[in-house]
Amino acid sequence: MDTLAPFRLAPYFRTRPWGFHDLRPWYDYQTDGEPIGEVWLTGEMCTADTGPLRGMSLAEITRLHRTFLLGPGPEGRAFPLLIKLLFPKDKLSVQVHPDDSLAQSYGEPRGKTECWYALDAQPGASVALGLRPGVTREQVSLAVENHSLESLLNMLPVHKDDMIFVEAGTVHAMGPGVVILETQQTSDLTYRLYDYGSSRELHLEKAFAALHLRTRAGKVAPQPIDGHSVLISERYFRLERWPVRASLAPALLNPVLRVQMLFVKEGCIRISGRTLEPFLVERNQIAIIPAAAEQWTLSTEGPAELIRILPAES
Repeated sequence: MDTLAPFRLAPYFRTRPWGFHDLRPWYDYQTDGEPIGEVWLTGEMCTADTGPLRGMSLAEITRLHRTFLLGPGPEGRAFPLLIKLLFPKDKLSVQVHPDDSLAQSYGEPRGKTECWYALDAQPGASVALGLRPGVTREQVSLAVENHSLESLLNMLPVHKDDMIFVEAGTVHAMGPGVVILETQQTSDLTYRLYDYGSSRELHLEKAFAALHLRTRAGKVAPQPIDGHSVLISERYFRLERWPVRASLAPALLNPVLRVQMLFVKEGCIRISGRTLEPFLVERNQIAIIPAAAEQWTLSTEGPAELIRILPAES
């Protein structure tokens, strides 16, 4: 094998106490059990549901076809980015993630820097992103003890199509009224700093070790380039927004020598190729274009919009 065909991944629904029992109209998914707060699009347990890889998990595909999928690089790499949709019905706990250096000091492979793209935002929606200017570590510690940390958080209004960078070390929290496309380093390192006085476990020692009073977190303005927009380009990821019409800008189909993830924000696309069984990718689904994919084409019967997500170049 010297190529690997593009494929669609099936989403994986994760229960969270702050989520919803009904995800319509985003997904035709309802449950009477625990609410769903996250839909993982590139989790290791997500499975291919098209082509010859159908039924295989992303973890298995990565293990068996790592170079063809990800492109050249060191052996043992995990799939580089975890992409999720978040549906908060209630406030999430106030959290902080470690950077690579701190995570590796704990024996973990990497830290957790992420970005949030607002697929929807209700009037008045906001997120907590960082601490207010002048706040000290001592003030944070005291506010955690007396359950007043919210007063020290920098609240950032959110509107549809906003892109927000969440650098590792940033104190942050998400609230209701938004639907977020989250792209992050493949890591599950989250330290809970504050949970509004609930009985849930806090991770104060590690949270304070990871916490930075100032980071580069904040909104990122889109940069128009040749028919599309770069939403963010950071150390770990690059996100681009592509409108798709009957005639597609050929730049989207150029080989990039690393894996690409195509998230359908609006409409529906069809991916095909000379030896590839065509498949559809509908709204809120994701297609994986391997680094070693043979020539492929993309078409649509009506207007569509994609978010192309790329990992950092090796």
